[in-house]
Amino acid sequence: MKTRHKRMAFILVGLAGLAVAAGLVLNALNSNLALYISPSDVLAGQAPKDKAFRLGGMVVEGSLQRQEDGLTVHFEVTDNHKTIPVAFTGILPDLFQEGQGVVAQGRMEGGMFKATEVLAKHDENYMPPQVADMLEKGEKAKQAAGATAP
Repeated sequence: MKTRHKRMAFILVGLAGLAVAAGLVLNALNSNLALYISPSDVLAGQAPKDKAFRLGGMVVEGSLQRQEDGLTVHFEVTDNHKTIPVAFTGILPDLFQEGQGVVAQGRMEGGMFKATEVLAKHDENYMPPQVADMLEKGEKAKQAAGATAP
């Protein structure tokens, strides 16, 4: 085999290895991708059925219920238009409270969102931009529905 052929074979094997590595990285990133979805979008059927996603919104005042085991909590998340019940077993963040922003990661199961992770807002002024946009859209939809109601 000539030197030129050996060099060409080495380059082709290297490119094939890079393509395989890039494919594996992209597959791993895609499988771990969790999107923010509002309660309105979830109830409209726009949530993924077989993948985890992030539900963002506000914790409804008066909806927090703690179970006797001390770790399981039930609460509702709203985008000011629609509301979804959430169940979570674990330790809630210190900043978690009713009437505050929350992002919960998990899946829909039987009409209830089963959260595997709950993230509370960072401080008094911060809210993820996607969640703030969803809340604003939900409020506008609520106002539009109220304006068209007889």
